[in-house]
Amino acid sequence: MTPQKIPLWLKLAFTAFMAVLVPVYWHAYGPSNFLYFCDVALFMTLVAVWTEEPIWAAMPAVGIVVPQLVWCIDFIGMFFGVKLVGMTAYMFDPNITLFARGLSFFHFWLPFLLVYLVYRLGYDRRALLYWSVLAWALVLFCYFFTPPPPAPAGSSTPVNINYVFGLGEVAKQTWMPELAWLGLLLVALPTLFYLPAHFALKRFFPQRSQEGE
Repeated sequence: MTPQKIPLWLKLAFTAFMAVLVPVYWHAYGPSNFLYFCDVALFMTLVAVWTEEPIWAAMPAVGIVVPQLVWCIDFIGMFFGVKLVGMTAYMFDPNITLFARGLSFFHFWLPFLLVYLVYRLGYDRRALLYWSVLAWALVLFCYFFTPPPPAPAGSSTPVNINYVFGLGEVAKQTWMPELAWLGLLLVALPTLFYLPAHFALKRFFPQRSQEGE
């Protein structure tokens, strides 16, 4: 028998976390919430810890490590009273329950977990292409089939998923045509986020594939 590369306690702990998060998020925000890149990464991570196939860890690592590290830095800044980007301000909003904020804290530890998984499983270099194609599909789907900002009064349904209408949740961006923004997003995601992660992971971790190459 091949020894497990991922400890059983980690598999069980992550599975238990997902068993709590999925129904809570579904009830609170609806199924469209799982179209966010970070939520897709959670499901891929769940597959990775149980199958131990490198591609399932490599894809979300390419996709979310860089933006989630920005989240981590912003959170630390907000914790010490320094507003950097402001994307984690909701984590300090007393109107949001501590339980909900605790679940959302996965944004902080998930990138480190993914790096650990790639360290244990190796890096599958196909991840850059596969995640880029997936991200483009999600962006296009969100643009055509999910609501733009602002959110209706009293609604918790996510709007502007994956920033397909701009960087805010109050209104659409207005400084360029919508399709120009969409095209810019499709180019910027792999250029600014996925390529740097791909080069770093390729540089520091051994190459692996599902076929064991």
